[in-house]
Amino acid sequence: MSLSVEAIPAEKPKAAQSRAWKKMKRNRSAIAGLIIIAFFTLLAIAAPVLPLADPVATSWGAIRKAPSAAHWLGTDDIGRDVLSRMIWGAQASLMAGVVSVAIAVLLGVPFGLVSGYFGGWVDQVISRITEAFLAMPFLIMAIALAAFLGPSLTNAMIAIGLSAMPIFVRLTRSQVMAIKTEDYIEGARSIGLGHGDIMLRYILPNIVPPIIVQATLTVATAIIAEASLSFLGLGQQAPAPSWGSMLNVAKNFLTQAPWMAMWPGAAIFCVVIGFNLLGDGLRDALDPREN
Repeated sequence: MSLSVEAIPAEKPKAAQSRAWKKMKRNRSAIAGLIIIAFFTLLAIAAPVLPLADPVATSWGAIRKAPSAAHWLGTDDIGRDVLSRMIWGAQASLMAGVVSVAIAVLLGVPFGLVSGYFGGWVDQVISRITEAFLAMPFLIMAIALAAFLGPSLTNAMIAIGLSAMPIFVRLTRSQVMAIKTEDYIEGARSIGLGHGDIMLRYILPNIVPPIIVQATLTVATAIIAEASLSFLGLGQQAPAPSWGSMLNVAKNFLTQAPWMAMWPGAAIFCVVIGFNLLGDGLRDALDPREN
């Protein structure tokens, strides 16, 4: 009698999603993080239709004006509206965080999957290369890659994604090595399924939860990295707004116009806290050991 892998009991996807959502709703900090992220995301999406001043338009008669009815968050060193630049800058910062992590996941997960599943010399080669990348601090590597590729938001996202990739290689490898010895994997092999089918149909779906959690937490790191690169002139280029480039300009006017640094700094802080809270909540919600 052949062993049917399909007969192995497993939690239905809809039931698992329902259980995870119920646990998420009970986690107030996770919901708070989700609300923060949703708020900034909606602002970024709605920027083109909101009644905002032109984020790159200068006004020499409104240089470094304090917050007022005309400019709710004040103006910068050449009279540009800080609120408008904040909202438009959210597009660059959030996009950089999400796209960078997407690059890291799309590159890192396949390498980790192959490394953990096949082992042997394949695992040795991928692991040694991964360790070499991890030996260099994340932000230093991102700065080096961005400088090599050239200053632009696109190159900054690529640099951040490549710098974060080793995290997902190592995470995926460890998860695969823990799962590949399970009985249902042995059952899949016994009925003649190929390596590709086993990895894609039976291993990958079971390692998605920890990857989602790590991706959510890494978005926060990527947003800080993008702000750092823009602060150094390696990210979003003037006159296009981004929170990091706004801080770069504001550093010269901390005593005369503190609002120039206060608002973009607060935005970065809030978004990073939001993703960290959401990531912690997802970690608890997606853990099958937690009730």
